[in-house]
Amino acid sequence: MNLAFVLFDYFAFGGLQRDCLKIAATCARRGHAITIFTRTWQGEKPDEIKVELLGRRGFTNISRNRHFLEQIEQLLPGKGIAGVVGFNRLPGLDVYFNADTCYVARMARLKPAFYRWLPRYKHFAALERAVFAPRGKTRILLLTPREIPFYQQFYGTESNRFSVLPPGITRRLTSEEQRIARRYSIRQRHGWGESSNLLVFVGSGFRTKGLDRAIRGLASLDRRRFGQSRLVVIGQNSPGRFALLARQLGVADRVHFLGGRHDVPDFLLASDLLVHPAYAENTGTVLLEAMVSGLPVLTTDVCGYAFHIQKANAGYVLPSPFVQAAFNATLAEILTSDKSPAWRANGLAYAAREDLYSCHERAADIIEAAARQKQSNLQTSAGRES
Repeated sequence: MNLAFVLFDYFAFGGLQRDCLKIAATCARRGHAITIFTRTWQGEKPDEIKVELLGRRGFTNISRNRHFLEQIEQLLPGKGIAGVVGFNRLPGLDVYFNADTCYVARMARLKPAFYRWLPRYKHFAALERAVFAPRGKTRILLLTPREIPFYQQFYGTESNRFSVLPPGITRRLTSEEQRIARRYSIRQRHGWGESSNLLVFVGSGFRTKGLDRAIRGLASLDRRRFGQSRLVVIGQNSPGRFALLARQLGVADRVHFLGGRHDVPDFLLASDLLVHPAYAENTGTVLLEAMVSGLPVLTTDVCGYAFHIQKANAGYVLPSPFVQAAFNATLAEILTSDKSPAWRANGLAYAAREDLYSCHERAADIIEAAARQKQSNLQTSAGRES
């Protein structure tokens, strides 16, 4: 089948973008012809998948989105597409991969009533409505069931249109010898001694994922006891105000911004704790990636995948509402406790017995079924008309 994958923008270190490419690659391996339609592409292009760049025109997000929608509406009818898979909220999708929270529910919670009259709200609410409105034909793929009640509350979306996918992290089999070697290599390369408490923060949305909280936590540690503690920040984001915060708190020399990287698993093996004190996080795939690497986790309960950490007993999940002092105290407690070896063993055991890996295969199954059903419906309609 000829399948279209539609995404506003692709960059190599975005979680949604990685899922898009992995699902596209899975479908391609099954023999389907895949074209990704996107405005921009940062990074290497896959050999087995066609990429059509439509450009990023317009002075505002709304105007750029509308230009993209117009191009998609013009292009797709002439391409012989059997199914359209969206990774952003757009009209006309056969399958939508939902990696975000419900927009109207979030705005109702965070914004005053007048915000609903602004053009930005109307634009994004309309895009969301195009996917979730009742009697729609779009199949909706979710990574957790947490947002389903909100979509049903605001739109009345039918339950049978939702499919909750398992996680889709890469299964990693690393021996103890390999773990020790990679840990030593990373630390030696960067001049971090084995005595350093290495905290790692991974994510391209520094603000949403709580980097300010992590920096404040590092700064709270008593220098006499924790002077060798460092925070390694990996993600495609400008350090900006976070680097300034580190300077203001006197820890700039111990906060290391490394940008987006392809060797994140090695840094997980080299670290002592993943800190992920997110403000909002639909899933938090890095929590599972840390667990598979045997790395304990300190996170917040707003992350959709935080329950895995609790279920596995592989770290600590802070309850809402977030309290910085509680985070600081928990961080210090973890660094002085003897629980880390047990958390590491628990995480590795959990990763061995639970399905944390088949997201993209399952998504491809549903995409194939939706495309076949669409083709069957079209043939039935054509038969009736003739």
